[in-house]
Amino acid sequence: MCGRGDRDVGYPRAETETRYSFSVVNNVFSPAQLGPVTVRNRVVKAATFEGRTPDGQVTDALIDYHLAPARGGVGLTTVAYLAVAPEGRTEKDVIVVDDQSAPGLARLTDAIHETGAKIAGQLGHAGPVANGRSNGVHALAASRMPSPLSMQMIRSASAADITRITRAYVRTARIMVDAGFDVLEIHMAHGYLLSSFLAPGQNRRKDGWGGTVTNRARFARDVARVVREEVGDAVAVTAKIGMTEGSPVGFSMPESLEFAQMLESDGHLDALELSAGSSLLNPMYLFRGDVPLKEFAANMPPVVRLGLKTPVGKRFFKSYDFEEAFLRDKALAFREAVSMPLIMLGGINTLATMDRAMEEGFEFVAMGRALLREPDLVNRMQRGETSDGLCIHCNQCMPTIYSGTRCTVIDPR
Repeated sequence: MCGRGDRDVGYPRAETETRYSFSVVNNVFSPAQLGPVTVRNRVVKAATFEGRTPDGQVTDALIDYHLAPARGGVGLTTVAYLAVAPEGRTEKDVIVVDDQSAPGLARLTDAIHETGAKIAGQLGHAGPVANGRSNGVHALAASRMPSPLSMQMIRSASAADITRITRAYVRTARIMVDAGFDVLEIHMAHGYLLSSFLAPGQNRRKDGWGGTVTNRARFARDVARVVREEVGDAVAVTAKIGMTEGSPVGFSMPESLEFAQMLESDGHLDALELSAGSSLLNPMYLFRGDVPLKEFAANMPPVVRLGLKTPVGKRFFKSYDFEEAFLRDKALAFREAVSMPLIMLGGINTLATMDRAMEEGFEFVAMGRALLREPDLVNRMQRGETSDGLCIHCNQCMPTIYSGTRCTVIDPR
C-alpha cells in the first residue's frame, strides 16, 4: 500500500488551518484541481445507471455512452455503478471490479483520456438496494429488513461481513487505479449499504455500528480511510453523500451536516458530491418532475409491477415539481458547514445556474439528465451557442436504465 504522505503534490488537506478561499469566483469553464487531478473544467457528468454491461463486462456501448459527454466538453465523466463484491451489485449485470473486469475498465479509461477529459468510477456496495434474487445471494443491510425488489429478507451485516466488505473496497480501489481511473467516488448515499448504516430508521444495531450518529458513520468513515490509505495521492477520492433522504426514517439534514463535518475532519476525501433521496424510501426526491410510473412498472418483475399499481406503490413514487437547481438551498447549508470542495447537483440545466453555483462557492457542478439529452451541451455553452439545456425533465429516461439509459425525446425506441 502507498500512504497519503508518500509524496507531496502541493494541494490542501484537512489538517491545514486555512484550506480553501472563496474570495475569487471560479469560472465554470476554467481548469480545476480535484485533489491531485487537474480537470479541464468544473462540469461533471454525474453517475447515472448506464444499462450497458451485460454479464457485468465493459462493452463498446458503455464506452460510447461516456465518450459522448467527454467529447461534448465535460471535465469529468463518472462511471456508475461499480460493485466491490458480488452481493453488492444492484442486479446481476452490474460490473464487479475484479481481475476479469479490469481489462475492459482499462479500455474504457484509455478511450476517455484520448478526449482530454478525466474519468471517475463510482465504487460501492448496493446493500439493501441489491436484488438478491437476481444476484443469487441475499442482500445485506445495517439491520434485517424485507426487500421490495427480491421479495426476500435482507440480512443484517455481521462484523465479519463489515470487515470483508471494507477489505473489498481496498482491493477494488487498487484495481481501479491500475485500470487508469482518475477519481474514485465512494457511494455513501441513496439507501445503499453505507447509507443504510447512516439512516437511524434502518439501522437498529446495538453494537459499535449502531446508535449514535458517530457509531452509524463508522463504516463509511472507515471505508474512506482505507481507500485513501491504499491509493495515496495517485488519484482523487470523493464521496457521494445524501443531504437528506426525504423520509422520516432516513438520514436527514442535521445528522448529514454532522457527517460531512466528520468526513472533512478525517481528511481522506478531496470533495463531496451533494445528493438526496433514497432508492428504497423516496426515489423521486432526487429527480423531481414527471413520474413515469406506467413506464417503470412495465420494466419491473411481475410482482413489483403489481405492487406499483396499488396505492402504496403510487405513494412510493412521490411527485415533486421540478425547479432549476432544486437542491441548492440544502447544498448551501453544507457550503456553510464545511470548507472542503463541494460538487452541486440537482436539476442543473442552464449556464446561469452553473455560474451562480460558482459565485456561491461550489467548486464543481454535476449534470445528469441534461447531458443525456445533449451530450455536447458543455461545448456549445462554452462557444456561446446556447445558455440553456433542452432537457424538459419528463423523466422518461429513468425507466430506460434496464435497456440502456437514454433520452427518449431524441431516441423514441
